[in-house]
Amino acid sequence: MAVKRLRRRAFVLVALGAIVIAVLSASGTAQPDGPSVVDPNLGVRAVVSGLVTPTSLAFIGANELLVLEKNTGQVKRVVNGAVTGTVLDLAVNFGSERGLLGIALHPEFPANPGVYLYWTESTTGADTNVLSNTTLLGNRLDRFVWDGSALTFDTNIVMIRAIQQDAGQPERGNHNGGVITFGADGKLYVFTGDVGRRGQLQNLVCGPTATCPGPTVPDDQFGGPEPDDAHRTGVVLRLNDDGTTPADNPFFAAGAAIGGEVGANVQRLFSYGHRNSFGMAVDPRSGDLWVEENGDDSFTELNRVEAGMNGGWVQIAGPVERIAEFKQIETTFGNGQIQQIRWPPTNIADTPGEALSRLFMLPGAHYSDPEFSWKWEVAPAGLGFLEGRALGPQYDGDLFLGAATANLEGGHLFHFNLTGNRRKIGVDDPRLEDRVADNLAKHDLTESESLLFGTDFGVVTDIETGPNGNLFVVSLTTGTIYEIFRS
Repeated sequence: MAVKRLRRRAFVLVALGAIVIAVLSASGTAQPDGPSVVDPNLGVRAVVSGLVTPTSLAFIGANELLVLEKNTGQVKRVVNGAVTGTVLDLAVNFGSERGLLGIALHPEFPANPGVYLYWTESTTGADTNVLSNTTLLGNRLDRFVWDGSALTFDTNIVMIRAIQQDAGQPERGNHNGGVITFGADGKLYVFTGDVGRRGQLQNLVCGPTATCPGPTVPDDQFGGPEPDDAHRTGVVLRLNDDGTTPADNPFFAAGAAIGGEVGANVQRLFSYGHRNSFGMAVDPRSGDLWVEENGDDSFTELNRVEAGMNGGWVQIAGPVERIAEFKQIETTFGNGQIQQIRWPPTNIADTPGEALSRLFMLPGAHYSDPEFSWKWEVAPAGLGFLEGRALGPQYDGDLFLGAATANLEGGHLFHFNLTGNRRKIGVDDPRLEDRVADNLAKHDLTESESLLFGTDFGVVTDIETGPNGNLFVVSLTTGTIYEIFRS
């Protein structure tokens, strides 16, 4: 596919949290001309529209799916492109990036009718966007049972930190993560963002204001910096389908040695040192887990997450050899903060060696650079693999990434080839040999033009392969599920 240069434009861009707030009162209509893809052999059509802030979907039949609505807490059933009803209605806190966020079907569905949902609980008994109207552990992962017409609560799998009421800072409701998936190993993978925490799982060994080595200081008024229940954030959890902890998790022995609540949480970890993500998917060929990771102002990341990985946040974003650029951008752009004033970006290390020396390394942990990154944040969201050749053999097994920005293009789709061993991103553009797009400003696409697959999709919160082999794209801002097909 030829490289397509995009003219420089005046972008009007905001992060996903701001977009969500802006669309709370919107009706969810499509862009005037609708989305399009670069490949002239492919087309785009709306499968279902009129949804309210949809976040993710799961196919339960050849022409049947369940779709989540972030702000209403409702799970809608769609048959042959028509919404046939609401099969579950949860009282959600949908302030900022909270709400009904993630869905995963049990690997043996429908023989095992388990449907897993990640959502933020409202304490009022009704949907609300008042940030204080949730509990400290208000992000829930629950298992429900599908009986063919409705979802019924079965059991809670895990409770996760939601509240952000840090002294001296504005209340927030972002960095909840919320994407969940079952792996090729049959285990349940759960991504939760850092929820603004600054403890050991954010690579601050002694806490946000301490100088190490030395005594630790609490992360916040609720405890930490150790990963107790309120500070088990910025991680990928790996769980059995009933919520228990697999004995082959990478830090199972380390957690057993620690003991107590903190040790039990360490045992649940598959990886840590993450900031936030809206996209996680399993490679159908290799079984590897891939996660997009949003930066603040710098270094969007695309990671192949290995067992025991430490992603480096908050000490590192992007490749560690680019640490000087990470520090330069974060200390000079915008308000010169990375959300939490307790640990300002002026604390970022000056050399790669210094950054690596500061990491909180559990026994058996290892740091890994991202497989691809943008120098300036481009705010991606939904992530998914295409399984099969329905769109053409050149796309079989490839990775697709949606955007979480509202700009003049209305939302990009990016397309990535993987190398033969499925461990790296394959590139044709010589500028990307270092696997870093050196774009020129926040949300700019310079050096990633060859990766552009589609435009005008709005905020893309989920990408899935359908039973017919086509690619299905969920747009939060247009309230639509799109199907990309070979025309």
